[in-house]
Amino acid sequence: MKKLSPSRVVNIADLRSMAERRVPKSVFDYLDGGAEGEVTLRENCRAFEDITFRPRHAVKVNECDLRTTVLGTEISFPAILAPVGYSRLMHPDGEVAAARAAGEAGTGYILSTISGHRLENVKAATKGSAWYQLYLVGGREAAEAAMERARTAGFSALVITVDTPVAGMRERDFRNGTAELLTGNVFAKIPFLPQVLATPRWLVSFLLDGGVPKLENVILPGQGGMPMTDVGTALRKSVVAWDDIRWIRESWSGPIVVKGILTADDARHAVDAGAAAISVSNHGGRQLDCVPAAVAALPEIVTAVNGQIEVLMDGGIRRGADIVKALCLGARAVLCGRAYAYGLAAAGQAGVARALEILREDVDRTMRLLGCSSVRELNESYVRFPSAWKTPG
Repeated sequence: MKKLSPSRVVNIADLRSMAERRVPKSVFDYLDGGAEGEVTLRENCRAFEDITFRPRHAVKVNECDLRTTVLGTEISFPAILAPVGYSRLMHPDGEVAAARAAGEAGTGYILSTISGHRLENVKAATKGSAWYQLYLVGGREAAEAAMERARTAGFSALVITVDTPVAGMRERDFRNGTAELLTGNVFAKIPFLPQVLATPRWLVSFLLDGGVPKLENVILPGQGGMPMTDVGTALRKSVVAWDDIRWIRESWSGPIVVKGILTADDARHAVDAGAAAISVSNHGGRQLDCVPAAVAALPEIVTAVNGQIEVLMDGGIRRGADIVKALCLGARAVLCGRAYAYGLAAAGQAGVARALEILREDVDRTMRLLGCSSVRELNESYVRFPSAWKTPG
């Protein structure tokens, strides 16, 4: 694997710029965009600016311990790669490359149901822990089969995303003709072909990889893998309710993480449903627009859970300082999506590895400047943040 030069790729924004140049506009905007006016998409990042640090100076920190445990498994630093659908469109190695990079970095990886690589191959690629994110696309029979495959392959936890009764209105995708490029006939594709032809290297690798892949982990009885293009319709038929999580609890013996929690009430529902952890998340601003930034919702939910289960957070993580702020507000660790997906789209496994390297170095440096020697010692005393964030909405 050829490494990316640190002088060329200094931060996550540099990987974003590289990704924008390498992949077609439709693919980049799928990764980069959000729902409707993208208010929440922007706020996820901006809200971190409302948190300021309170460092301890004249403190000698010889070594920073970045290790933590999530669901009983130790990871090298408090960031896990979040599930990102359609990763194989960003790079042919897709989920396999991302999982391998996570394992090399000593952290975990979460595989999306909306993936183009078989879950067995993804698990085999990583030396770290792997979780499987389950959508109920294809119905209960397909979901039960996927859970059994995940268990057999060695996935240690199941992630249930609860904020996708339908796909959000992602306006960039409509303007770019994403549906037409994936599903339409030749004539429907013609208006949108220039953007694909503008990235010939990506186009060649895409065609050599076999074109649009099927969903290798949603096996429909008698039909094989679900076509990737059927996902939007399938989501409308696969709404997850709290009773479904209780049913899943009976079918899956390992821990369950509920992803997509933004209110104290839903956090308590997750506890009652038997979740081992929750992720405070607004789906990266890709579902309902104008909901709170994930980090702004975090304190309320940490208070509501009161230590009964572990709390994770995802949304807006672009720097290691963001990770440290989330930990100060009570998160055990964060899930990173776009931060590594930009790297995947830019340079495959090397790009993901560089994203993780950047975030890890950022966390280490921030900890030293704070005068804190271990991520397990972080707490609210290291930050100032709006008091309204602790008040239920």
